[in-house]
Amino acid sequence: MLALAAVVWCSALDRQPAQMVVAGLRALIQLAAVALVIGWLSNRGAWAFVFVGLMFAVGVWTSGRRVAPDGRWWMAAIPLAAGVIPVAGLMFAAGVLPFNALAIIAVLGQQIGGAMSTVTLSGRRIRDELALRNGEVEAALSLGFDWPAARSMVAQIVAGEAVLPSIDQTRTAGLVTLPGAFVGMILGGARPLDAGLIQLLVLISLLLVNSSAATVTLWLSCHGLWARPGR
Repeated sequence: MLALAAVVWCSALDRQPAQMVVAGLRALIQLAAVALVIGWLSNRGAWAFVFVGLMFAVGVWTSGRRVAPDGRWWMAAIPLAAGVIPVAGLMFAAGVLPFNALAIIAVLGQQIGGAMSTVTLSGRRIRDELALRNGEVEAALSLGFDWPAARSMVAQIVAGEAVLPSIDQTRTAGLVTLPGAFVGMILGGARPLDAGLIQLLVLISLLLVNSSAATVTLWLSCHGLWARPGR
């Protein structure tokens, strides 16, 4: 399947097949390493946060370099943190997320991954839209709007598009797809009702995580904070 994916990626989409192959091989190596690490962390709840911190750093690097490869890519830490930390705190406070290494890594890992994708999609979409409709931004400036407000008139329309996949996934859960956490718990011997409740918790939490991440990404873009000073 990896070889076929590389062929399609190259022949139909005119991209470098090495990108697809490297991605697959990295997934193999990284998942093998992560499986060993998680096994070691299974009874060490506090150390799980160290691993989550590593996941967060990789997420910042990945999405930040997509949105601002020549700018302040580290700014991606702000929307990621704004999406993940409040929701995780709420889940801990409500007692629905136990202080268990496996649960912490699994749930927070999904939230970081969702926020990372949202920051990448919304940031790139906003950046492209501002470049395409630069004339409208300048027209708003000539009418007395400041830079953030002028950019927001163009960017706000497209910022939320990055959250649509999460909304669709939540709306169609159980009808179009069976999400991974649900299937994994069923295969692991959990009761279907318990698996469904956990999956519902994950899906709803991702709606809040991704909405918050997209909102902060919009704010950063409208204030020009992705670019380096003087550019």
